[in-house]
Amino acid sequence: MGPAASDGRDGYLAFVESHQHRLLRAAYLICGNRHQAEDLLQDALLKLALRWTTVRDGDPAAYVRAILYRDTVSWWRRRRRERLSAEPPEQVAPDRDGTLRLTLHDALGLLPPRQRAVLVLRYYEDLTEVATAEALGVTVGTVKSQCHAALRRLREVAPDLARDSRPAQDPTARGDLATGMEVNP
Repeated sequence: MGPAASDGRDGYLAFVESHQHRLLRAAYLICGNRHQAEDLLQDALLKLALRWTTVRDGDPAAYVRAILYRDTVSWWRRRRRERLSAEPPEQVAPDRDGTLRLTLHDALGLLPPRQRAVLVLRYYEDLTEVATAEALGVTVGTVKSQCHAALRRLREVAPDLARDSRPAQDPTARGDLATGMEVNP
């Protein structure tokens, strides 16, 4: 192996070491399954390794995120076709106080893959709308509309996530929990 090949290999390994944990978390948030996330990331990093010499001078992390998103959508489409059933899925039982409490993870799992990917890229990866659009291969308008629809859906399925999660205040205490503003007597 020549010096140029060794430099490319070292650069790739350095990239993987410094980005693998964050990319794995993003993959997990996109697909909702740890094992699938590991498989997706492994496949994406293999695809990156094959294209490393052409991608390394750009933004390899964006390249991997785009692969993660596209492979997740492909997997979801295949799985959707395979899961046809004559019987409806089991319903989730309400918890002790009779309300259905969803965690953010569960709520994300209810979103279509594109909406989930947009939320992960925008709010977890903290990408701009333009960078998210580039990573997903869509327009900025699509990112905006998908983000809006996803947030609206999250508010519908998990209203507890939108509410203030602090413990209830003493009714005699001064302050309005909903607004955080102090109330004058």
